Amino acid sequence: MMIKVFIVDDHAVVRQGLKQILAEESRMTVVGEAANGVEAPRKIEETNPDVVILDISLPGRNGIDVLRRIKADAPNRPVLVLSMYPEDQYAVRLLKDGAAGYLTKESAPEQLVTAIRAVASGKRYISPAVAELMLNEMVGEGTGDAHEALSRREYQVFIMLASGKTTTEIAQDLCLSAKSITTYRARVLRKMNLRNNVELTHYAIKHGFVF
Repeated sequence: MMIKVFIVDDHAVVRQGLKQILAEESRMTVVGEAANGVEAPRKIEETNPDVVILDISLPGRNGIDVLRRIKADAPNRPVLVLSMYPEDQYAVRLLKDGAAGYLTKESAPEQLVTAIRAVASGKRYISPAVAELMLNEMVGEGTGDAHEALSRREYQVFIMLASGKTTTEIAQDLCLSAKSITTYRARVLRKMNLRNNVELTHYAIKHGFVF
């Protein structure tokens, strides 16, 4: 059976690289692509793929919101997240939100192909790194770090602030008002016992969220 794949990533080079990898697989074909989170849901519905490869950081609407939209439109459509962020930043949260698998962009092409085959057959693709994270969470062995107290949305705002984005940019990416982002920022600082964005960034660098 031919596996129809749809790619959502804002970098043309990444999309082209993925298409080249999949072109070497006789039973996989790319049926469409999207460069932002706004056009992605519509194009996915139009092409009806078997698997969606989704980046997290997207213009217009971030990948987390796109994932929720995809699952709302087609609950059984598998979404494989392919991100630049390490597993410990997003993987467990996204799997809880309905992602069928999570890979970093540093993964080998063979691992990507294996993951696509797995999720297309109705399975989840859990890498050893993600499996360890999930196990630690199940047995209550989190790191105890301050960021673990954040809600999903607060965590998003935290990562985006740490990466240097302004309140206005974050509001646009998350399709929220600047006032809402300011409120989330205040909650993040309070929960993490930080005073300002400088301390927040230092925390993010120390814990490997930004480089």
